[in-house]
Amino acid sequence: MTTTSHTETLLHSAHVATDHFGSAPAPLLRQLFAAAVAAAQPALCLPPHLPRAAEIGSGRLWVVGAGKASAAMAQAVEAHWDGDPQALGGLVVTRYGHEAPCSRIEIVAAAHPVPDLAGWRAAERVLASVQGLSAADTVLCLLSGGGSALWPLALPGLGLAEQQALARAMLASGARIGEINCLRRHLSALQGGRLAAACYPARVLTLLISDVPGDDPADIASGPTVPDPSTCADALAIAQRYRLPLPAAALELLHSGRGETIKPGDARLARSELRWLATPQMALEAAASAARAAGFEAHILSDALQGEAREVGKVLAALARQIAQRQQPFAAPCLLLSGGETSVTLRTPSPGQGGRNVECLLACALELVGQPGVHALMADTDGIDGNGPAAGALIGPDTLARAQALGLDAQHMLDQHDAHGFFAALGDALHSGPTRTNVNDFRALLIAPP
Repeated sequence: MTTTSHTETLLHSAHVATDHFGSAPAPLLRQLFAAAVAAAQPALCLPPHLPRAAEIGSGRLWVVGAGKASAAMAQAVEAHWDGDPQALGGLVVTRYGHEAPCSRIEIVAAAHPVPDLAGWRAAERVLASVQGLSAADTVLCLLSGGGSALWPLALPGLGLAEQQALARAMLASGARIGEINCLRRHLSALQGGRLAAACYPARVLTLLISDVPGDDPADIASGPTVPDPSTCADALAIAQRYRLPLPAAALELLHSGRGETIKPGDARLARSELRWLATPQMALEAAASAARAAGFEAHILSDALQGEAREVGKVLAALARQIAQRQQPFAAPCLLLSGGETSVTLRTPSPGQGGRNVECLLACALELVGQPGVHALMADTDGIDGNGPAAGALIGPDTLARAQALGLDAQHMLDQHDAHGFFAALGDALHSGPTRTNVNDFRALLIAPP
């Protein structure tokens, strides 16, 4: 089965009530999501970037990695490696449910977004495995979104329980992913360039699938193989800005400077190289191409939208209304595509099941107030949005009316961060299952002709 057909099978099996959206909008939106996900599948995008055996020479190709796509990336490495199988080995960590079978590279599953002992121990093993490599060896590092939580091993003085508490606090704080990863880098035993430094003098080749706005490699899995220009003082300022309860050991690491990361110009990173496999922009371009093939003009607004999820939803709704009512700044029919990573600040001590994409979508529906002709899909390209079981959901002009008929209070459920519960009750949740890739948020708004 090809990568594309595997992805389409996942998405076509989604339990989505499409009857409410007419015969065209929901299937088209799902097709665009499938196109975005397919473009970022490791089996498609990794092989052209895999080093050849002649490039490796007589040394070993040792594979390490972390992220929601790392197991599928490892599988693609095994399928396309043209050298001696005995020269290939390694260990990668992926999220539970995202595993892929491999024969030479060990796959370990661990928890995300709050780390667990499996991830901690796997990170210990990864760090130990690169000790003593020679200049003839090559470390192939496979990184994708989620790698920060899957490699939670901290600097001496911090334990797993403290890392877990900090992860929960950061997730609830509303901090942007770049800010969260800056703090992570200064407390980690692998991130902030430390893994590449540990591999020296071996060559390090990092293959990246980006899930971060701006595609900064320091933010993908918190940059284990790249230099980090940020400082302990920067990390402290972020913790203070969001009132994060840092444990005493973390404060000591930051105040003393012991948490300082590997800086640009460090000789141990001289043999470290990056290659990009997939980015949010590439996925959006694939979706735009699919839309145009279906006869719709598509506009990519941005691959890096950030901000509070519900506020982004309101802005997208306002833009869709302007198009539907005034044919500005684009003429309907058209599709608006965007990516990036929004944030959710928890406002209740007992939140329901939610995620940034469904929270953005529910806020969008409330702002649209049933605007005729506007349909939308918002989902996480890894197949799981937040703490709910779905990748995302769909809305149409009748979403709020159907919710009211069922006795659902859309505003109250948004305030309770229970958007997954809202869309599940309507039958409009998008269940793709783990896609084994991750290029972050995917948002598509379809504005029908006036």
